[in-house]
Amino acid sequence: MSAMLDHVVSRVFCLQVGLLACRERLAADTDSEALHDLRTTLRRLRSLLRPLRGLPGVEQLEDAAGALGTLTTPLRDREVLAAQLIGRGHVQAGERRQEGGARTFASVATCPQLSRVLAILDAFPLFLRAADREGLAQGLEKRIDKRLGKQWHKLAKALADPAHDRHRLRLLIKRVRYGDEAYPQLDHAGRKLQRLLKKAQGDLGDWHDRVQWLLQVREHSDLAGCKVAWEHELHAAEGKSDITLEALRKAVTRR
Repeated sequence: MSAMLDHVVSRVFCLQVGLLACRERLAADTDSEALHDLRTTLRRLRSLLRPLRGLPGVEQLEDAAGALGTLTTPLRDREVLAAQLIGRGHVQAGERRQEGGARTFASVATCPQLSRVLAILDAFPLFLRAADREGLAQGLEKRIDKRLGKQWHKLAKALADPAHDRHRLRLLIKRVRYGDEAYPQLDHAGRKLQRLLKKAQGDLGDWHDRVQWLLQVREHSDLAGCKVAWEHELHAAEGKSDITLEALRKAVTRR
């Protein structure tokens, strides 16, 4: 196998171990970060897979990972909101959203979506080796490099747009950041740029949270007490993210 294919197989094993560990933590309800860590590991897996499209097993694994992400998104959103409410002193509202947490975590640990991801991961290295024998992985490093380059181009174009969509930018930043982490040997971003990507993702994440919470205020009366504070924080997050995005635009232009 090529060095790049060896790298992919090694990362697959590491991510599989990470998912298995998260599954056990969820089943035993050991800590509050298990679901978050599961989703982060899943995001890293999807970032590893995206440039590999066209190889055997990639589409099936991407579909399975996407289904698990869809299942866990509202659960994680509820978890984050509960912590936010409790931190602000709205304990009852927060605790209501934490009710049944152990059962929820256990259900994720045993859900068919996670089982399917793990089952495909078991066979995935065999698919890759078979693809290599059939000559389907020739020029893999160049193919991956080109596809990651396209992601950077999309981000640069979006950052240069004065009417940029923060939602879309947030997704593009995640893609290039985790894509770079998945394939560090291609050196698309140095440490400084990686730190800036992380900061931009965090700033936009704070903004996105407030947008989502304010939407929920309309439907849930127990959130009304946070409305004014969230509106102020939303405005502050917009200003903060704009500064970070401008710094990122300049850094991406120079890379």
